[in-house]
Parts: sequence; structure tokens; C-alpha cells
Amino acid sequence: MTKILYAKDYVDKKMGRLIEKVKKLKSKPILSTIRVGDDYGSIAYEKGIKKTADKLGVDVDSNEFKEDVREDEVIERIKKLNDDEKVGGIIIFRPLPENFDEEKISLAIDPKKDVDCMHPINRARVFSGDVSGFTPLAPKAAYELLKFYGYELRGKDTVIINHSNVVGKPLMMYLLRDLATVTICHVGTVDLKKHTRSAEIIFTAMGRAETLDASYFNEDAIVIDIGTSKNSEGKYRGDLDEKSVKGKIKAYSPVPGGIGSITNLLLIENVINFYE
Repeated sequence: MTKILYAKDYVDKKMGRLIEKVKKLKSKPILSTIRVGDDYGSIAYEKGIKKTADKLGVDVDSNEFKEDVREDEVIERIKKLNDDEKVGGIIIFRPLPENFDEEKISLAIDPKKDVDCMHPINRARVFSGDVSGFTPLAPKAAYELLKFYGYELRGKDTVIINHSNVVGKPLMMYLLRDLATVTICHVGTVDLKKHTRSAEIIFTAMGRAETLDASYFNEDAIVIDIGTSKNSEGKYRGDLDEKSVKGKIKAYSPVPGGIGSITNLLLIENVINFYE
């Protein structure tokens, strides 16, 4: 029987702890968001963050700019938020306008308030193997869900299908810290099934809805699905073909109901920790 690794129990438990933390603080935590333009994905992400923040008793200070705003205006706002002692975290939604220098924007954030791990200092810390501070949220969510269900990584053969700076590489650091054996697959991988069939734990973040069917895995496989994209019916689904793998693998995290419901919670947790 295939176990479905829903995130609800994890979310409920962590949310309870964070609510108690907020109650003990002297001031109400504030997360400042910066959005340039009206990108649909960014607006949806912001709404999700506000919903989670409201449940936890955290305020969200929204800073919205028109698409034609000058880069230096956005940087000035970032510096103002850096200096505001009431603000415990800053997140900048991407994509940014094409004429913006994303590295310059990232450098403008105070590393102590960089809750989304954009600043080069925080990224360098992660890539050196230190995941104790700010890290990209999706990899951390994937790792924490796996550990919540009691799965050990030490000595396990693992595969990550993604090699980006925001998912694959930081996730690799989490796995190596626990002494897992890690293989990273990507668009240049010639035979993906060769790697996934021999792995015990597979993390996928391809962004190709319902691509991975049962033929990609062995019967003891645990699949953590980080990918989200629209399927042929226009519904948001993960990389995993859930109908195909049920009863044929050991466990998997669903989409929706899995990793995505954890990331906002971890973001707000980063903000709350600033005040402790």
C-alpha cells in the first residue's frame, strides 16, 4: 500500500508552535513584501503569504510598484526597510523587470532580513554546506516533510531532478549533511529512469505536470514532489502521475496538499525568529 505524505499534520503542529512564539513577543512581527508589476504568480504567492501570516498574528507590509518604476526607487525602498527596526523580514517577488539587475537588488537586502535567501552572502553560506540560517524555502520544506514522517537519509541513495540554485543545489546540501548519497539529474541527463529506478528517495522539481509514472520507480521508492505546473486539464499538479504510482511505490507527497502548503509557513517562521 502506498502512503501519501500529506503536509497537514506537519503544518498544524508547526503553526501551533509559531502562534505561541508570537504571543510571547513584545511587538507584532512584520514582513515587508516588494512586488514590481502585476505578475499573476507573484500576486497569488503574496495572497498565500498574507493568509498564512494572518493565521499566525504577523503583519504584512505590501510595497507595490508599477512595471515602469526605476530600479533605484526600489533599492531606496529596500534600504528604508532595512533601517526600520520594526520590520523583521523582506521578500522581493520575482520575476523582476528585464531591465533590473537582480544581483544588485539582492545585494541591497540586509542579510539579517533576507528571509527568502536572495543575498549572495546567504546563498554562499548554503552552498558551503551551512543550512542552519536562511535557505531557499522549497528544499527546506521537502527535507522537513520527509523528516516529519520519520524517514532517515543516512546512507540512502537519493536522486534530485533539478539542478537550480533555488531547489536542486540547496537541497543537495541538506541531504549531504545527513550523509545521503546524492545524484542530481537535469536536462542533460541521458537516461533518467536508470537513476530513479535505483534510488530509494527521489525529489522532483521539473515543473512538468504528471510526467513521472510508475515506470520511473522501484516498489520501495519514496517520492517528494516539489514541481507545480498545469496539466492538460488546466489544473495545477506535480511532476508525479499520482494515479499511476498508487500501489506501486512506497510513498509520495501529493500536489496539492504537500510541499507547497509548507513553504509559506517556513517563510513566516523566518520573520518570527528575527524578533527572538
